[in-house]
Amino acid sequence: MIQTMMTRRPGLVALLAGALSATGFAPLHLWPLTLALLALFLHLLWLAPDRKGAFKIGYAFGLGQFSIGLNWIAHAFTFQDTMPHALGYPAVVLLSFYLAVYPGIGAIIGWQLGRGRPQLFALFVACAWLLTEYLRATLFTGFAWNPLGVIWLGTGVDQLSIVIGTYGLGLIVMLAGGALWWASHRQWRPAGLMAVGLAIVAALGLLRAGQVEADRASGAVASIRVVQPNINQNEKYDPQLEELNFRRLASLTGGPVVQPRLVFWPEAAVPAILDMEPRWRARIAMLLGPDELLMLGGDKFHYAEQNGIIDANTLAGANNSLWVLDARGSLLGRYDKAHLVPYGEYLPMRPLLSAIGLSRLVPGDVDFWPGPGPRTLALPAAEKRGPLEMGVQLCYEIIFSGQVIDPANRPDFIFNPSNDAWFGSWGPPQHLAQARLRAIEEGLSVIRSTPTGISALVDPAGRIVDDIPHGEAGAFDALLPPAQAPTLFSRFGNIIPLGLAVILLVSGVAIARRNR
Repeated sequence: MIQTMMTRRPGLVALLAGALSATGFAPLHLWPLTLALLALFLHLLWLAPDRKGAFKIGYAFGLGQFSIGLNWIAHAFTFQDTMPHALGYPAVVLLSFYLAVYPGIGAIIGWQLGRGRPQLFALFVACAWLLTEYLRATLFTGFAWNPLGVIWLGTGVDQLSIVIGTYGLGLIVMLAGGALWWASHRQWRPAGLMAVGLAIVAALGLLRAGQVEADRASGAVASIRVVQPNINQNEKYDPQLEELNFRRLASLTGGPVVQPRLVFWPEAAVPAILDMEPRWRARIAMLLGPDELLMLGGDKFHYAEQNGIIDANTLAGANNSLWVLDARGSLLGRYDKAHLVPYGEYLPMRPLLSAIGLSRLVPGDVDFWPGPGPRTLALPAAEKRGPLEMGVQLCYEIIFSGQVIDPANRPDFIFNPSNDAWFGSWGPPQHLAQARLRAIEEGLSVIRSTPTGISALVDPAGRIVDDIPHGEAGAFDALLPPAQAPTLFSRFGNIIPLGLAVILLVSGVAIARRNR
């Protein structure tokens, strides 16, 4: 029956396989099932009669995977009353219709190069997948959520991203599925080589993670406190709850302490415009000791200007910002989010879409403006071993592999304040998983503080040192692990995985021609 379905309804089988393959991502982590379904995907692609059939298989597989893996987006629509909440799930499917184009194109490339060559087929598909996944993360502002390589987290294979990055891990995932497909076609040599290679990589990766853990135990660089107030999205912008929300943050911060400490609050932690409201700054500063610093999210407003005169009554735009505040109430630095969420923080084609009743998901009528990109902020207090420097990636920005730090000024750690309160139950663990990959790639710890979770400290091996579960209020104190030496990926970025894919493709074509 299964063979009949694969022959008569290959698109439907690919769609179902893609949907089930999404269980390999957080929060389910059923990555062995994903590998088996990738083997099925490769088999369906191998049976495709032509390029049109190959595209259909790749497109259907991608459509299923994205529709299930991105289901959390539908939850965001329940917090925007200016749009029908029922648009949530159709929006997920429509987005998936677009995103599925990339695995569809990858399927065509892999099928075209690998048809009739079973020993090389999975290799060609894996390389094509890497290239098109990178394009998905890059074109039209990019949407890098749930790269295939994230399923390796915690297996030891994830540590290979210090060289080949997240997109290179995706190639390894596809080759692992290819090993199962090769074995089913009695191609024992490539299947065996892949299995042995994976075992070696996993063992070396676990050794590296153990070494990072040993470094963490012996070389902390600062004391930190991470706060999660458990303020839901429908409570966040309610003026009547403003005082209660602040008291939650204040009580979890714990009051001033004598020793140097870094305190981390979530994205958009307070409704104040910090650079314009000194009373708010003074109120927050009362929570800090003399050598403490507070990192917190808050908007930066920009007003209309005519003939050099600012019109304080006309708001032109805003930045989604991260501020550094000291115990005197002084603002020591600011980072403006650069990679904004389309339809979330700004509305593309606003005149047209506003006319038909659409709005952005974040409340407000004025779009956010993008900042200049990754930058490193100096932290003059809370020093334990000399001055500390902090990289910042606000919320969604952390998902973009190779784009999270200033390469000219490498920080000591990365702070990723976020607001996952509208991401449902699947979005927060997926977001954390991708932040863990950034930690491994860059060899830096990542600190996350969110209103409802998951807040966490992640060490440079991607291991969670401490966390606060989703949907709970809390705070934790921890020692910040030292940065590792710059990784190969942190030095060269996505040039490495892209170059690897091209080299493997060219080598595969050369081998195929020689054998022919």
